[in-house]
Amino acid sequence: MTFRSLVCLCWLLAAHAAAQTYQPVPGQPGKDVVWIPTPDHAVDKMLDMAQVTARDYVIDLGSGDGRNLIAAAKRGARALGVEYNPDLVALSKRAAADAGVADKVTIVQGDMFEADISQATVMTLFLLPNHLSRLAPQFLKLKPGTRIVSNTYEIGGGWEPDETAQAQPCKSWCVVVLYVVPAQVAGAWRLGDDEWLILEQSYQKIYGTYQIGGLAVTIDNGRLHGTDIRFSVNQVEYTGRIDGDRMAGSAKGRVTREWRATRAPE
Repeated sequence: MTFRSLVCLCWLLAAHAAAQTYQPVPGQPGKDVVWIPTPDHAVDKMLDMAQVTARDYVIDLGSGDGRNLIAAAKRGARALGVEYNPDLVALSKRAAADAGVADKVTIVQGDMFEADISQATVMTLFLLPNHLSRLAPQFLKLKPGTRIVSNTYEIGGGWEPDETAQAQPCKSWCVVVLYVVPAQVAGAWRLGDDEWLILEQSYQKIYGTYQIGGLAVTIDNGRLHGTDIRFSVNQVEYTGRIDGDRMAGSAKGRVTREWRATRAPE
């Protein structure tokens, strides 16, 4: 072996050893945020609140050391992480392999704001409010019913959490915020020949009127939970499910009856 070859071999071995021993430090700077790991019990709480199962595809933006992805994969889910720091990407890939879930976990080096998240059924996030608000338009394009769980920080901008809870014991970074992506229902919906729902929407809250003939009655307590809808009209409680441009369910007042509505063309 020549001296030059020996030097190259030594360099490669040193680089490999350095990669194997890399350990991130909480608080270290990153492209958009400092790296702070989510406590393991908070990870479990996030996945519990999102009701992650083997049917899910979990995406984590700024996936760090991959702990959210690995925990989701252990529940049978497929998982994708997007991380800008190549050292963290390599570390998390090794961790997934060591945990025996490398076949379910994919981790790519990239910018979280440019990532394709369209296939997610669950998002697990630990980002600052300005990052969450910047990503909010992409979140709202996800399939209705997609669950977004955020460590500590809210999306804001008028989008209220569907649920907030604490992982116990709670010392720091253990508040979990859940959002369920709502169906988009704003517009006119026809129930009958002269019977309409005219709906307005602010995230999961709905407003508007029920119209029949020349009479319009205000809708009360309108709420969406993914594709589930509920509202009341003159003390009649409507519940139902949205399927594209159709929705159907039951209306409970003095009697219970079925109802159906079709979205009117714009």
